[in-house]
Amino acid sequence: MASLPPDEPGGRQLHDDICPRLTVGSRCIVSCMSEYDVEQSHGMHVVHLGPREAPPLLLIHGSGASGGSWNPVVPALAGHHHVIRVDLPGHGQSPPGLSYDVPVQAGRVAALLDDLGLGPVTAVGHSSGGYIATALAEQRPDLVRSLALISSGPSPDALLPQPFLLRVLLAPPLGPFLWSRRSDAMIRRGISATCARPVDVPDDVVAAMRGITYRAFRTVLRRNTAYISERSVPERVAALEVPVLVIFGTADRRWKPSSAHQYDAVPTARVEVLPGVGHMPMFEAPETTSKLLLGFTATAADTPPVIPQT
Repeated sequence: MASLPPDEPGGRQLHDDICPRLTVGSRCIVSCMSEYDVEQSHGMHVVHLGPREAPPLLLIHGSGASGGSWNPVVPALAGHHHVIRVDLPGHGQSPPGLSYDVPVQAGRVAALLDDLGLGPVTAVGHSSGGYIATALAEQRPDLVRSLALISSGPSPDALLPQPFLLRVLLAPPLGPFLWSRRSDAMIRRGISATCARPVDVPDDVVAAMRGITYRAFRTVLRRNTAYISERSVPERVAALEVPVLVIFGTADRRWKPSSAHQYDAVPTARVEVLPGVGHMPMFEAPETTSKLLLGFTATAADTPPVIPQT
């Protein structure tokens, strides 16, 4: 996103596009804080949106992406929640991390929430971001009230053959050479290859994806596979006893769409399948995705978190 503050020329319109307004009587008030309320914490670029006193909603992006991948759904969510959006280490505006292991990533997020004095939160993860959200709930059940997993493949056997462009970019010996020479058009084609509907990929999302290195991206993918190979995601969340929302597209091009029903075995899970949607519901069906998340958080708000016994 552009970095204009709300009181600069052009900044007010940009601010209003991000922050919905609420009408109270004859007064119109901005219902969320500015996206320019940012910080660096525990090796992550962190953005806050929505009123501080609102229920906290944590957004965790997938591999190679950034917090900007949530842009299409943020306006609706920030009208009801204090949204915390992170760039994981090595992604977006965050520096590289020393480790990309899923439990380590979750530990960083837990430390961030502790510093902010937030919790329990609704943790929402897209794709592999769902693994970090799950690991967060495993490590710190006191910090997670509910989980929403969007296009999060349940186990390695659910992975589909990857798009040709991604295979070329990741395969040595040409991979490292081509990765450093990716054009904006190539990055957009890579994102679009995972979608079933035409999508408009904003410049800031492209720029964020350009920032991750070949080595970091390969490492992230390996660590994600290790996490779900050790134990499937449905098996993990079934042990958590928290409300779970699973959103999956019937045309997901990274994971077998039918694998969404592996989550049916989770007693506390609700599985929502979106017809004709691929791997990026936030871009392909932002209104539906927002409504599902808001409906879920409204229901889950009445469920107390599971506090570990000491």
